[in-house]
Parts: sequence; structure tokens; C-alpha cells
Amino acid sequence: MTLPAGPHAPLASCSTETAEALIETLSARLLGGDSATSVLEGWCRERRLASSANLVATRVVGPERQPSPVQGQRLDLSDGEVVRYRHVRLSWGGHVLSQAENWYVPARLTREMNLLLDETEIPFGRVVHTLFPRRRNLRLLRLWPQDAGVPGPSEQVFAIEAILSDRSGRPICEVSETYTGAILAIGDP
Repeated sequence: MTLPAGPHAPLASCSTETAEALIETLSARLLGGDSATSVLEGWCRERRLASSANLVATRVVGPERQPSPVQGQRLDLSDGEVVRYRHVRLSWGGHVLSQAENWYVPARLTREMNLLLDETEIPFGRVVHTLFPRRRNLRLLRLWPQDAGVPGPSEQVFAIEAILSDRSGRPICEVSETYTGAILAIGDP
């Protein structure tokens, strides 16, 4: 599955070696960070993708997905505890950088956080930042073969699955993030 293309900076000048180094750098930062939102915001600023943009989470229309039994165990659900699903495209200035599927426990968030998740395009990480979330990575999956050249902006490059927990260690969300070749774009100096 490819993601919809948006406006993007040309990638033609990016060599395969440069693309590979950028993919490795970003995936390492994401694996080492507690907030994919913060890492992506910093990445976009460094790469000057759009001077006045912010990271935007645009809902993907589709069926609601219930958590699997394994996800329920990882979220440490109590009997009757509800899980919500939020599927979004994360973009910066028209660059669709990733898709994220979140299975979160609304009872473990504040009322205001739940309203923001329901009614705005604010990324999950920014909404829950006051909970000081910590990420526990479950897996990194490489989707774009290293010998396939430079991926196009809508091509899937890698995916990360992780659990977010609040400062007490209680799981609040499981996320599956799929990053695109748009992460390689660079703006004007």
C-alpha cells in the first residue's frame, strides 16, 4: 500500500547511500526517543521542510479496528476497560511522513485529552505530553529494500510498533507507525 502523495521537495539529488544513512538516522532517533511526535517535529525543522508548518494528524477514514488479544495483554486491560482506535496520517507542510494507528485506553487519559483526540488534528504524542510518556519499542520492520534505490515520497520505508506508558509505567497506548520516503525530503537552505 502506498500513501497519497502530497507536495514534496525533489529527491532526485539524494543518492542511495545518502537515503540509507537518513533512514538509519531517523529510525534510530525514533527508537531512542520517548515521543515520535517530538522526533518528527525536530527532523522536519532540521530538514527545513516548511518554515511555518506544524505536524498535523489527519484522520484516515475507515473501519474501527479492535485490539488483538495480544495488544489487550500489552495494554494490561482490566475487565470491561474500553480501547479506542485512531488512525491518522502525520504530515508537515504537505509532506505525508507517516501513518499511525493508535489503540489507546481513554480512561487513562484526561477528559481534555480525549476531546482533543476526538476533535482535533493534534498528534497523539503532543496531546499526552503532560503524562510524560515513555516508549517501549516492540519491533522495527524494514519495508523498503536497501538495494532498491531511493524510495519515492509515498513509498513505505519502515514501520515501528511501540507501547506508550505514562510516568507510572501504566500502558496508555499501542502504536503502529509506518514511515514514507517523504522523510528524505529537504527544503530550501
